[in-house]
Amino acid sequence: MNYVFRLTKGQDLKKEMVNYVKQKNIKAGIVKCGVGCVYEAKIRLADGHTILHKQEQYEIVSLMGTVSINDVHIHIALSDKDGHTIGGHLVDGCLVNTTAEICLEKLENYTFTREFDKNTGYDELVIK
Repeated sequence: MNYVFRLTKGQDLKKEMVNYVKQKNIKAGIVKCGVGCVYEAKIRLADGHTILHKQEQYEIVSLMGTVSINDVHIHIALSDKDGHTIGGHLVDGCLVNTTAEICLEKLENYTFTREFDKNTGYDELVIK
């Protein structure tokens, strides 16, 4: 089953996606695509600790990840006014500018949870 929704100015991209997945009781799903723009970018970089926080306008050029009522794991790529791109792990605080159009696909017969993995030090995806 597919779900499509739109966020508007000032909404927190990650928080609203989490809320939507919980409202629709999506136990396992994927982000098929997401387009739009943000005026405040907040992403965790590849070192797993550094949070990049920028207050300028960016286009969402890619949005992908796994979602469930238990948690989400979403990556985002953003392009600035000069076409330079930044990307990383979406965290709370990435604020929508004019719009964000999100398409999700619910994966029937699956449930996603997250459990701590001592090898990585992170809560990792468990597929049931």
